[in-house]
Amino acid sequence: MAKDSIKVGHMVAITATIRKRVTEDRVSVLIPSYHQPHSIVDTSPNISSGQRIELTGEVLRVDDDTVTVGGKDLGITVKRSAVRLVTSHVAPKRKTPLT
Repeated sequence: MAKDSIKVGHMVAITATIRKRVTEDRVSVLIPSYHQPHSIVDTSPNISSGQRIELTGEVLRVDDDTVTVGGKDLGITVKRSAVRLVTSHVAPKRKTPLT
């Protein structure tokens, strides 16, 4: 992956693995290169341990080899290799000049 391919504002996806159900509406997940416990809201009854799930969020910060992703259930910093670009952010165009 090119070094400049992920920028602030892009939508990215992280593939996480389900560890176990914590409560009836929360699930513990294992996120690659994020060495902390993390849980997300998931109320589907037929989820099992070891199942893969995609977590999507917006890039909030980009460092040399890490990316901070924020979203509904996310607020984590992971390595660039753990994220996959979903959509690029294109800044809106001005209709009138800024004078």
